Amino acid sequence: MLVVAALGGNALLKRGEPLTALAQQANVARAARALAGILKAGHGLVVTHGNGPQIGLLAMQTDPWPLDVLGAETDGMIGYVIERELENALDHDRPVATLLTQVLVDPADPAFADPVKFVGPVWTEDEAQARARANGWTVRQDGAGWRRVVPSPPPLDIPDLAAARLLLDHGAVVICGGGGGIPVARGPDGRLTGVEAVVDKDSTSALLARRLGADALLLLTDVAGVMADFGTDRARTILHLTPDEAEAMTLPAGSMAPKVAAAADFARQTGGNAWIGRLEDAVDMLDRRAGTRIGARHGS
Repeated sequence: MLVVAALGGNALLKRGEPLTALAQQANVARAARALAGILKAGHGLVVTHGNGPQIGLLAMQTDPWPLDVLGAETDGMIGYVIERELENALDHDRPVATLLTQVLVDPADPAFADPVKFVGPVWTEDEAQARARANGWTVRQDGAGWRRVVPSPPPLDIPDLAAARLLLDHGAVVICGGGGGIPVARGPDGRLTGVEAVVDKDSTSALLARRLGADALLLLTDVAGVMADFGTDRARTILHLTPDEAEAMTLPAGSMAPKVAAAADFARQTGGNAWIGRLEDAVDMLDRRAGTRIGARHGS
């Protein structure tokens, strides 16, 4: 079956870890071993990934390029490292290709008036507010720290879908939709132009999985699954949720909520299953031995 696997930010950079090439390479090598297990189990694979810390750091440069260009830059950089490490984990037994993926958004979407997508490093409140005043940014609290936030409109379409299908049809593992894709808008003449935004990775992953006809969507993170009674001594992993049950949950907006929403959307629109769980449990999730499964029926 065809699996779309979305790597959470922990696959590239753990919270509090310095953003260095060495740290990123070590984390991606670990992720590649888990992804290789999906392929060795006989499944087709499409990989998506985040880019929040990387694009945020590039945007701190003097006279930075627009966010769509920086998104393409980070997608190439991160995609290359995933591609290389995945080829190594597979002993170079099949082609792996990174596709810079444009994602269509609506420039009139209300999300542009309410930036919510965290990018870049974590600061103290005083430092974040000082940077916001100096650069015209919007900043918000993210856990114990503060970070820059940028507009995050929902993805509407994937103009490069035909290229992804072509690669899959020729037996390639495809890395695409990095960082939620490169945001573009379509003008009245049909021409595409870049947009100053960062699209949510999980939303794009769900859209990509639907449009490719994927059999399963894996949202891979560093927790065992969606938790009931999170933060208490009664915390436990929820093994299954219907889309209705998933959408009724109250979850942290910046972490688990977008994953659950994307998983529920995929399950509702396709009748298939999505899983949320640990990266190292990817194969076990497909065998229903780990993670939280979000699907239309408990027995499906």
